Order: sequence, then C-alpha cells, then structure tokens
Amino acid sequence: MKRILDACCGSRMCWFDKHNSEALFMDIRKETTTLCDGRTLEVNPDVVGDFRNMPFDNDSFHIVLFDPPHLKNIGKSSWLAKKYGRLFPTWEDDIKQGFDECMRVLKPSGTLVFKWNEQQIPTDRIIEIIGRKPLFGHTSGKGQHTIWMCFIKQIKILV
Repeated sequence: MKRILDACCGSRMCWFDKHNSEALFMDIRKETTTLCDGRTLEVNPDVVGDFRNMPFDNDSFHIVLFDPPHLKNIGKSSWLAKKYGRLFPTWEDDIKQGFDECMRVLKPSGTLVFKWNEQQIPTDRIIEIIGRKPLFGHTSGKGQHTIWMCFIKQIKILV
C-alpha cells in the first residue's frame, strides 16, 4: 500500500513529482481534454473513486491530501470546471463527507493537508462545515485566496 493518498488529484497541479511512487492518486473522473488555450489537461488517477465514499480500509495512509473542487458558480463544461472540478448543489454535505472519509482512511497521528480556495466560499465556512479547526495553515496564490490547512488524526485512547 502507498503511504500518501491524494483524494481528488485532478491533473496533479500541486505536485512537483506528478508520478511520486509514495502516492496513490484518486479522482472521480478520468479524462483528457483540450483547454481553451490549446493546452491538454489530463486527469489520470490510479483509482477512479468518489472522495465521499473511498474504497480504502480505515487507517490506511500516513498522509492524505484533500483538494476538493471549490467553485459552485461556473458552467458545467467551462475550462474552470474541467481544470478544477465543480461543486454539486449538495456541496456542504459533500465537503463534510469528504473530510470525514479522509480522516477515516488516515492512520492515527497521520497528517491531513486540506487545500481550499476561497474565491467563492470563505474558509471560515468550510471550517464550520467540517467541525474542526486546523492546527495551522498558510495562504497563497493570486490575491491570497488559497489556504493550505493541516490537521492531525488523533489517537483514540481506550479507558
């Protein structure tokens, strides 16, 4: 089993090594498309799966990257939807289910890295939905709209 899961890898834009041997790449889609500027966009996951219901055992990965779609006000076939995916009308439940699934497949004391772009939905709303505050985070990107948040899965102590 690989040590790292990218739960919604898309075209693996954030990866320096897009074929990292430690990582398992999952996405709900597998497709190749041409963007409006002529570039080819390839979404080619190792596993086609839904981050709301992952096909992995509990406590499987040391690190999970959760970079879900963050746009709800875009056309279904727009280049932004093709590049980043788009949120469904059920996005609040979807994000909560996705976060919970990421935590489920994460090993105790494992690290969850959650990337969110607050262009349309503020990060505070996302934190409210998932019901957990990150340990720390960092904003980046044009206009400082992207935030990287870090969470640790707590070890359950039986008494």
